[in-house]
Amino acid sequence: MNSSRRQFLARTAAGAAVVAGSAFTADHAVALSWPSTTTRTHRITALTDVTVINPSTGRRDKHQTVLISGDRIIGVGRLPVPRGATEINLSGKFVIPGLADMHVHSLGDEHVSPPLYLANGLTTVREMAAPDPVVYDWRDRIDAGTLLGPRMVVASQIIDGDPTLWDPNLLHVLVVHDEAGARSAVRQVKAEGADFVKVYSRLSPSAYRAILDEARRQGLTVHGHAPDQVPIKEVSDAGQRSIEHIHSLGLSVSSREAEVRRMQQAIAIKTGDYNGWFRQMHPIEWIAANTFSRARAADVFGTLRRNRTRVTPTLTMHKVLDMPDFTGPDPATRKYLSEDSIGTYDYVIENLYKANRDAEEISHQRQMWEYRQRFVRELFAHEVPVMAGTDTGTPYMVPGFALHDELELLVGAGATTQQALYAATVEPAKFLGMAADLGSVAPRKLADLVVLDADPLQDIRNTRRIHTVVTRGRIISPAERARMLADVEAAVKTPPAATALAAGGCCGTGRPGH
Repeated sequence: MNSSRRQFLARTAAGAAVVAGSAFTADHAVALSWPSTTTRTHRITALTDVTVINPSTGRRDKHQTVLISGDRIIGVGRLPVPRGATEINLSGKFVIPGLADMHVHSLGDEHVSPPLYLANGLTTVREMAAPDPVVYDWRDRIDAGTLLGPRMVVASQIIDGDPTLWDPNLLHVLVVHDEAGARSAVRQVKAEGADFVKVYSRLSPSAYRAILDEARRQGLTVHGHAPDQVPIKEVSDAGQRSIEHIHSLGLSVSSREAEVRRMQQAIAIKTGDYNGWFRQMHPIEWIAANTFSRARAADVFGTLRRNRTRVTPTLTMHKVLDMPDFTGPDPATRKYLSEDSIGTYDYVIENLYKANRDAEEISHQRQMWEYRQRFVRELFAHEVPVMAGTDTGTPYMVPGFALHDELELLVGAGATTQQALYAATVEPAKFLGMAADLGSVAPRKLADLVVLDADPLQDIRNTRRIHTVVTRGRIISPAERARMLADVEAAVKTPPAATALAAGGCCGTGRPGH
């Protein structure tokens, strides 16, 4: 995290105030404006008669009052409503911490992704590549209170080896050939404002090690893909803080790991041939899936657990890539995607992922999807720290809505509802170094909350049943949330502005907003 972000968080924490007992002062009006950084007395809002859910323990505390002042929670419990506070009675509702999607590539302009995230209860997102400076602008304006959106932690431009998987006409990537270039790239992305360094699949071992070393020198962390030429245990031991997707992880737990690694390192592509990489990976992954070794899994997953190396499985992305014959826009959320986006996604699915496959490959891909679900179940069983992330930007995913799909897929893979909720709340807070501020509904925490109509621990699909969202103390009522969604629906029907952001996802979709 860069210095300006650390300073902002420090100022926020320093301004927190916890009020005990009933010694409150408050105005009658609901505080719907962004919290001020001045020392004035904040209005107090009381969310009353709610059930508060603790994702760490699975505990449900009924008939609670949650008191909010400014951007902080100042009290939780069976408390009296302070004199002059604004009471919002939410009898029968459930309160959880704000949700986080830890792998997104935002779509459209500021009128699309930011409101879609919030309307879906996402109060934090990790933007996994910054191909356009506008995403840094979004982050900073959200922090300053001049743009309504989730807290954004933003990656650098992708740093990849040569040849890179990305077509430079679709996405600018920093291509590094050696140690000197790797160190220069890290210094460049820090100067550009990146919160962390995003590494990619085709980096050489020497360039990769130089990136990690230079990032430490520059005060940045490293997240991203596990490079094809670097074993997973080395990635974890070297200090990379998160590993995205399952591709390389699956190879690392094969009884024929040495063989499949050699095959992976022998993959030959031209610049921009992302699909070619995937097509050559399919038979390698098939071998690995059919030679899964419990002993290797215990060893590799034990290393990840001890090092606290997070894994973001992105099952939503893998489902699309493994079963392109069964993917398409969801009729319920299609209205939040522009026709240009849908047209691009249709082209990608038909021409990159469904074309030129024989019956055996199609069959193997479907079985790989079943394997990935079992693989995620093993991650949870070995207590590997898992974060919920979608790889929004993959065909037909809608920002915000995709996270609820991911939570359902995690539970479908074998996670408990509590584990899935933890992966979207507590684990992201710990990973971002914000456990003191986020991840639970408790005094002193930032007021990032989601009010649900039903219990998500009973059925994870209930995370979709959103009544109210609270972001940094701002109350987004059901009526305001409905207006936000209607505004997005109108915005995607408008031709994109010149400054619109459209960052491609993992799977080579290019610039879906154009």
